[in-house]
Amino acid sequence: FFRHAKSRNYVSESELCKLESVLLDFGDYHPLKPITVTESKTKKMNRKGSTSSTSSSSSSSVMDPLSSVLDGTDPLSLFAAAADPVTTTATMDSTRKKRDKDDSSAVGSDFEPWSSKRGEILARYTTTEKLSIVSGSFSRKATTTGSAVSEKVRTRLEELDDLEEGSQKELLNLTQQDYMNRIEELNQSLKDAWSSDQKVKALKIVIQCSKLLSDTTVIQFYPSKFVLITDILDTFGKLVYERILSMCVDSRVSLPDNFSPESVNDTAKETCLNWFFKIASIRELIPRFYVEAAILKCNKFLSKMGISECLPRLTSMIRGIGDPLVAVYARAYLCRVGMEVAPQLKESLNKNFFDFLLTFKQIHGDTVQNQLIVQCVEIPLYLTLYSPAIDWILQCIAYRAPEVLLTEMMERCKKLGNNALLLNSVMSAFRAEFIAARSMDFIGMIKECDESGFPKHLLFRSLGLNLALADPPENDRLQILNEAWKVITKLKNPQDYINCAEVWVEYTCRHFTKREVNTVLADVIKHMTPDRAFEDAYPQLQSIIQKVITYIYDFSLLFSVEKFLPFLDMFQKESVRVEVCKCIMESFIKHQQESTKDPVILNALLHICKTMHDSVNALTLEDEKRMLATLINGFIKMVSFGRDFEQQLSFYVEARSMFCNLEPVLVQLIHSVNQLAMETRKVMKGNHSRKTAAFVRACVAFCFITIPSLSSIFTRLNLYLHSGQVALANQCLSQADAFFKAAVSLVPEVPKMISVDGKMRPSDAFLLEFLCNFFSTLLVVPDHPEQGVLFLVRGLLNVIQDYTWEDNSDDKVRIYTNVLHLLSAMTQEAYIYHVDKVDSNDTLYGGDSKFLAEINKLCETVIALILDHLKTLGKEETLKRQSQLALYFFNTILAHGDLRNNKLNQLSVNLWNLAQKHGFADTKTVVKTLEYIKRRSKQPEMSHFTDLALRLPLQSRT
Repeated sequence: FFRHAKSRNYVSESELCKLESVLLDFGDYHPLKPITVTESKTKKMNRKGSTSSTSSSSSSSVMDPLSSVLDGTDPLSLFAAAADPVTTTATMDSTRKKRDKDDSSAVGSDFEPWSSKRGEILARYTTTEKLSIVSGSFSRKATTTGSAVSEKVRTRLEELDDLEEGSQKELLNLTQQDYMNRIEELNQSLKDAWSSDQKVKALKIVIQCSKLLSDTTVIQFYPSKFVLITDILDTFGKLVYERILSMCVDSRVSLPDNFSPESVNDTAKETCLNWFFKIASIRELIPRFYVEAAILKCNKFLSKMGISECLPRLTSMIRGIGDPLVAVYARAYLCRVGMEVAPQLKESLNKNFFDFLLTFKQIHGDTVQNQLIVQCVEIPLYLTLYSPAIDWILQCIAYRAPEVLLTEMMERCKKLGNNALLLNSVMSAFRAEFIAARSMDFIGMIKECDESGFPKHLLFRSLGLNLALADPPENDRLQILNEAWKVITKLKNPQDYINCAEVWVEYTCRHFTKREVNTVLADVIKHMTPDRAFEDAYPQLQSIIQKVITYIYDFSLLFSVEKFLPFLDMFQKESVRVEVCKCIMESFIKHQQESTKDPVILNALLHICKTMHDSVNALTLEDEKRMLATLINGFIKMVSFGRDFEQQLSFYVEARSMFCNLEPVLVQLIHSVNQLAMETRKVMKGNHSRKTAAFVRACVAFCFITIPSLSSIFTRLNLYLHSGQVALANQCLSQADAFFKAAVSLVPEVPKMISVDGKMRPSDAFLLEFLCNFFSTLLVVPDHPEQGVLFLVRGLLNVIQDYTWEDNSDDKVRIYTNVLHLLSAMTQEAYIYHVDKVDSNDTLYGGDSKFLAEINKLCETVIALILDHLKTLGKEETLKRQSQLALYFFNTILAHGDLRNNKLNQLSVNLWNLAQKHGFADTKTVVKTLEYIKRRSKQPEMSHFTDLALRLPLQSRT
């Protein structure tokens, strides 16, 4: 059937297929220029005797009819909004959210919010002691429907009195978690009471919670208790504000964002006043203060000056709180609320802080000292309880404050005898630039501080954190480091030491050379090695490494730091060690711009990569393996010995022995060695000497013995093919044959299903793709003199024939069709492509008739197999597949066969009819194919296509 393959002139066909070049005068045309649309409108007149007239208008920008939906102005949206009360509510909610957002944005994004500090406080201030909580019985008393208003008021006041006079029980011996759970229950009770319109019950819950803030029996838990209770207060304040705001809505129009009290209706104002009067009737100072502060924002409904008048009064109220710790947290809450509702009223915040400074001496009074003795709390621990509150107060004051105010704060701290607690809070709250510019002043103040209350090393740590963010004066930098390190290096406690050293390492790396960095690292090793103290400080040590490689990313310089590698030896816990190695490799890949052969870098990074590789075990996740392999491959790609190819190959051999458990690394090494062989060919311009030929064979041997160790079968197949192509390009013909034979022998082992991205998928499509690539290579592979004609093609065909294909798959026939493409190309006098300096079969056989006869035999065998398969598809359920394959085979004959041969011509007509026989052929494809044949018939020497076109009927689906 296929005795006559079409003779091809590839050069003329290539010219024929090129796109026609046409000169194009763009003029005013530009693809991005707006399109001008001309719109025609026809108006019909109703008057008698009038005629229709047409007017046209031109517009360069046409309104998209759907775009109006986005701004809600289309008539349907407006209609729905007018008719649907739910939409009105949604609009109010969105307006409220927008207003809340605007209120919170009154302070800029550079202001660190309270929410970011909340988690840190809860984690830091914990206790193992038992706690107690007062729980009220919040039962609602029944009232008669006909009671007078005055009776209701009396009843509510009695309910409030109940809370203060004994309708409560004390829950004792609660663990910290039980206590937190109980507080959360109270928070939920508050929301439930509010949603069920039990406003008095909600207020009682808030009062009860506020009273807990006067209790300091477990003093070290107080900061966390403050966080939990103020969450409830915030919830209450928000509920009250939104309740009053909802009462201001008139005729479905909500208040504007910056509303004035005049626009608030009387009902809302009366309700607001009612809340303030209820709160004013609370007898105890602390709950009265906290609950009023919680609804401070509601003063906006009453008067413009309401908030500015209330803040000083609330500030003065705090003076009545005797316990200094309770008082300072009350001040912190007032600052927090003040910054949310009126950040512009800084005078009240400043007054709040100055009041605190005046009462600061209370901390050292007898009352506090006696309390600490009873609770067995040391003064340094007690002072740290103040830090969150003072830090927050100072942060609020220092936010966008002028330099003059900050300087005044410093002076006031000095007058208090450079109190370490205050100084630490100043350094935590003030701008880093302000602190850095006065670094030497702060060091002088730190030196004068009393060590007994608040440790100096914490002050130096706070200073170091500022210097990591802003640079001090250049002339002071070395002196600052010396003064700080004198204190840090004397610390005996390893945890205190490493907490400080971690901060100051960044300062050292930023401003000094490798000599100073080396000195600091040596000191850290000296302090952390005794008694294996480093085992409790892995996070800090990791942070030090991260900072060093952030600032010293020239790895030749980094590894010349003498103590860097000994520092890495302190990471003896494998998981931490691997994480550190990953950080170093990520930095290397990110910053290393040029390839390297520096032996210091190579040895150090090989050791680091080996550490990562050796951490892989049977339990290692695939994602982790993939990440490690990516880092190691990044390193391998950056290693280059230039023209010293033998040294390069030696490096790859060493790397193979070190990283044998990571398959992607072995794949990368095979690709790298193949690339090395091709670079050698490029240098020699294809003319290998005895030495380079031996080297290339060594590269080929490396690949041949490495590929079988891979587990993925398609990775092996593709690498055999790729390496065989490289061997062929380097004239290593016997080695190329070995690769191709290995690939052929591996095909039967391909499983039916393979894992792709964690999912099992049929392998047929992947095998088809590989074999098509393989056929393309086999065209230029010369026959082995001892193996017979086309021995590789025959071997591959036998393997394909014996392979068990899926019953519902036609890939086998598609492969046979591709074999026909290959055999057709092999019959040409000159092949379409060649490998330089390798004689393919067109040169070896020179169109010998015996060679062509062998090809024809193979063609007949393959065509017979295809036709047999088409016959098996004659059942009703497989007719569609039969139609598609028949048309596919027809196109193959059309492209590669000489249709002047009668038998071939008749076969093509039969296939055409078979494709359309049962109405499953794609009509568009069939019509376009026929049009193509008719076009080709008009070309020179293609007249036989005219007769063929006449013999190819178009059949309807019916």
